Amino acid sequence: MRLIVTENYETLSQLTADIVLMKWAENRRVNLALTAGSSPKRAYEILADRLKQADFDKSLAHFYNFDEITLMNQKYGLTMQALQEELYHPLGIKDENIEVLDAENYQTYDRKIAEDGGLDLVLMGIGNDGHFCGNMPEFMSFDYGVYRVPIDPADEMYKLIDGMTPYIPGKEMVTFGTQTVLGAKELVLIASGEKKAAIIKQALEGPITEDVPASVLRLHPNLTVLLDKEAAIYLD
Repeated sequence: MRLIVTENYETLSQLTADIVLMKWAENRRVNLALTAGSSPKRAYEILADRLKQADFDKSLAHFYNFDEITLMNQKYGLTMQALQEELYHPLGIKDENIEVLDAENYQTYDRKIAEDGGLDLVLMGIGNDGHFCGNMPEFMSFDYGVYRVPIDPADEMYKLIDGMTPYIPGKEMVTFGTQTVLGAKELVLIASGEKKAAIIKQALEGPITEDVPASVLRLHPNLTVLLDKEAAIYLD
């Protein structure tokens, strides 16, 4: 594991953008699974600016969403809608370069990844409960590849999702499991802010356990953890 602690969120974002750009610059097909959400938002802004200044072949980058929460009567789920807004549209990524994971194809998605040559990079955040991708402590297993999780309106997860979107949540989520993520060539985990400090300490220095799903990422031979100094305050 390579641990990098930056002075602030801006520097973290610049390094995150650099990592993605270095993959892109290899002048070959690259398969990327990049997180949505607040953690990488600034990195994607930087990435979009740098792509405008550099001569990168956008057709070489293929994108894989590593989880999806279905929404009623919507073409795309919550994750794809966020990625379209935060990443794909600003970067000018064409539909043919986006390999959509959804509830219809999740059972064959691991095979699809393998046929495409494997994932070159997975960029993830970490939840306050230690989840990565959609691997929540209450239902994940280290043995899973891509899998489906049913969601009931009575579940806390349903209520959380309902508060994140104006659309009605569907009945399921699909996500990369541990085996899918560990099969990637390179992993990058990013976190910022003191609110993530406690779970970062558990994930990086505590036991490897399904109670803290992201702890398993330490088993990957090519893991980089990018933190700002606030997220790293409890590390030894």
